[in-house]
Formats: sequence, structure tokens, C-alpha cells
Amino acid sequence: MNTLLIFKALHVIGFVSWFAGMFYLARIFVYFVEAGDRPEPEKGILQKEFNAMMWRVYKIILTPAMVLTWIAGVAMLVANPVYLQMGWMHIKLTLLILLSGYHGYCKGVIRKLEAGKTVMSSFKFRLFNEIPTLFLAAISFIAVLGKAGTINYIYLLIGLVLFAGLMYRGAVAYRKRREGEAQG
Repeated sequence: MNTLLIFKALHVIGFVSWFAGMFYLARIFVYFVEAGDRPEPEKGILQKEFNAMMWRVYKIILTPAMVLTWIAGVAMLVANPVYLQMGWMHIKLTLLILLSGYHGYCKGVIRKLEAGKTVMSSFKFRLFNEIPTLFLAAISFIAVLGKAGTINYIYLLIGLVLFAGLMYRGAVAYRKRREGEAQG
């Protein structure tokens, strides 16, 4: 049995779970903030439940998935250290360090929301929810095309900026539609 392939499979399981958790957690942030606009006792009940959900997602899904991703990824690098000499791997690792920072920042957001502090509006949390999407796209293209030696980083950057712009425009359009439905 090829140990490297086992680590690769564990790495895929880890990062898929990690991203799923990040997408879900940021969505709970949106719901938590929106529950703040509800009258009591509904507001208190919802925010208490969303707070419990945030911690469960963070502790049971996000953190173990991040740890699995890192352990399996480092194990693959130890088994095949030649990748550490490749520029694309340095960029990928840099993005993973930044993504781990996003992960840690989310823990701070949970603590602030739990303490009743205003972190950002529900719209800004909707945009915050798209940050992992950009990481996922960048890391995926870098890993696949970088390994194949066919990546053009300028085109990747332009594509990511355009993609981010489209996601922003979509979020703005969704907000306008929701505001229109609330008025009508």
C-alpha cells in the first residue's frame, strides 16, 4: 500500500471538511447577527442556539479538519520533500498559513459575538463568508496547475479579482432584493 496516497486521501478529507466548516460557520455568523433584530424572547433564544452552534462547528468540525489537513499535508511533504523546492508549493503554504489565520480570527469573532459585541453587519458577514471561496479557488489552481508546471500567476490573480468582484456584485444584488422584499 502506498503511504503517500493514504496521506493524500486524508489531506483531501481534511480540507473538504475544513472548508465545509468555514462556509457553515460564517453563515451562522450571519444568522446570529440577524437574530439580533428580532424582539425578545426570540432574539435571546436564537442567539443562544446560534452561539452553541458556532462553538460546535468550530470545535468539532473546523479545528479537527484543519489539524488533519496540516498533518496529512506535512506528512506528504516529508515523504516527498522535492515539493518544498517548487515555487508553487511556497505560495500554497503561504495561503494555507493565511487561511489558518482566518480560522483563528473566526474564533475571535465567536468570542466577540458571545460577549454581545458588534463585529460587523450581516451583509459584511455574507462577504466574510466568501473569503474561504477565494482561498479554495486560489489553492486549488495553484496545486493543480503549479504541479503541472502550467500556471500563470498573473492570470490567476486577474481571475481571482474578477471572481471576487462577481461575488461582491452578487451579494449586493441579493441584499437589494431582500430589502425590496421587506418593503413590498
